[in-house]
Amino acid sequence: MKAASYDAYAPDNSRLRFGDVPDPRVGPGQVLVEVRAAAVNPVDWKLMAGGLDAIVEAVFPVVPGWDVAGVVTAVGTDTPEFVPGDEVISYARMPIVRHGTFAEYVAVPVESVARRPVALDWAQSAGLPLVGLTAQRLLDRLAVGPGDVLLVYAASGGVGSMAVQLGRERGARVIGTASSRNQDYVRSLGGEPVTYGDGQTERIRDLAPNGVTAVADCVGGQLDTTLAVLAPNGRHASIADPDVVQHGGSSVWARPGGAALTELAALADQGALTVEVARTFPLSEVGAAFDASRTGHTRGKLVLLP
Repeated sequence: MKAASYDAYAPDNSRLRFGDVPDPRVGPGQVLVEVRAAAVNPVDWKLMAGGLDAIVEAVFPVVPGWDVAGVVTAVGTDTPEFVPGDEVISYARMPIVRHGTFAEYVAVPVESVARRPVALDWAQSAGLPLVGLTAQRLLDRLAVGPGDVLLVYAASGGVGSMAVQLGRERGARVIGTASSRNQDYVRSLGGEPVTYGDGQTERIRDLAPNGVTAVADCVGGQLDTTLAVLAPNGRHASIADPDVVQHGGSSVWARPGGAALTELAALADQGALTVEVARTFPLSEVGAAFDASRTGHTRGKLVLLP
């Protein structure tokens, strides 16, 4: 099959290749998915650069990619949950990084698979798993519910936009930081936008003079503002700043899970959750997609289409 791969860590795309690799084996409790779309996330090129080597083991050559939407073409032994022809999504992160989703086919543990939401197209479906599960875990850790005032940093980003929508769905009032050009987008998601940068703390206080009860940090580097605007007994968590733990917060990392992903798909089918796709690329142009992701200025998901 055709796939993207790299045979060593590199800070750029110099080790990235596209071509033939061995077809994946389908083990017990796995499904083989024909990839219809695979979303690019910053973690993909950060892994390629060796940035997560201390916590994630890689076996080279690595086929990158953790997000996928596709069609089941085969199932392993004792896998009654799905049959060939089922349309599915998955956050396909494995304990060892080797066989990823930037390929024509990928074998995925059945526990990580959910049925694809029919309300989303293939590209949108592929963009849901990682960011959706991350935001869901953030809000679960924060126990966000009715009556909360939730502050989301980077509310127009991939995880942030999910957190805004999920927070609204759980009955919270949501305030989200964003650039001036993304203010209307945050409003469309159900959030109250506030411009980030100098004066951010004061602007948040103006919107929530009694403080915010929960903070979802999706960008990092916001601890001073968090501690300044957090209400007494408020909760805060971050996906990008482990230092929050030393200040009573939680550090959050998404976990694969078909059941949690099924909940997100149901919200999408109910019209309560959507995914914005900024741009699609042919699978052979993974390098260009990585370059676009590295800019940090893309609103919406970047998606590969085989």
